[in-house]
Amino acid sequence: MNSIEEVLVALRRVIRATDLHSKHLAKTTGLTAPQILLLQTIRDKGEVTIGELANEMSLSQATVTSILDRLEKRGLVYRERSKEDKRKVHAYLTDQAAEILKEAPIPLQEHFARQFSDLQDWEQTMIISSLQRVAQMMDAQHIDASPVLDIGMLDRQGGAAEKSQLFHEESGQ
Repeated sequence: MNSIEEVLVALRRVIRATDLHSKHLAKTTGLTAPQILLLQTIRDKGEVTIGELANEMSLSQATVTSILDRLEKRGLVYRERSKEDKRKVHAYLTDQAAEILKEAPIPLQEHFARQFSDLQDWEQTMIISSLQRVAQMMDAQHIDASPVLDIGMLDRQGGAAEKSQLFHEESGQ
C-alpha cells in the first residue's frame, strides 16, 4: 500500500469508528453522542445556563437549545428560569437521565481524550499539526466543527423511534 492509500485508510478508520460508536450509543441509550455529552455536562456542572453549556461544549447556543428541546421532549431534562436573574434559564437533569448516564458507554471522544492526554507534548503537537494539515488538504479548514466526535448534525434526533418519526416527517408519510 502506498502512502496516500495508508492515509486514506487511516481517515476511513477514524470515520468508521466514529460512526460505529454513534450507532452503539443510539442502540444502547437511544441517544446521540452530543445528547449524552450535554447530559454529562449538565450533571457535572450542576446548575448551568444554556450559555454556559454552549461555552463548555464549544457549541452555539442555538445548537445547545435544539439538543435541549429534544431531550426535554423525552423527559430527560427540564429548564427553569433563574429566581435571581429572570433573564437566565438553567437546565437540569431528570432522574431518568441520571439513570441513563449511569449505564451509558463512555463517549468515544472521552476515550480518545484519556489516551491523547497520556502522550508526550511533542506527540500531541505532531498529531494536531498533521490533522490540521489534512483538514487543509481536504479544503475543510473553513468548515465549522465542534470538538464532538459524531457523524452528521449535532442537534439531530437520536433513538430509533425518533429516527422513524423524522423519516415520516421528511417523507410526508
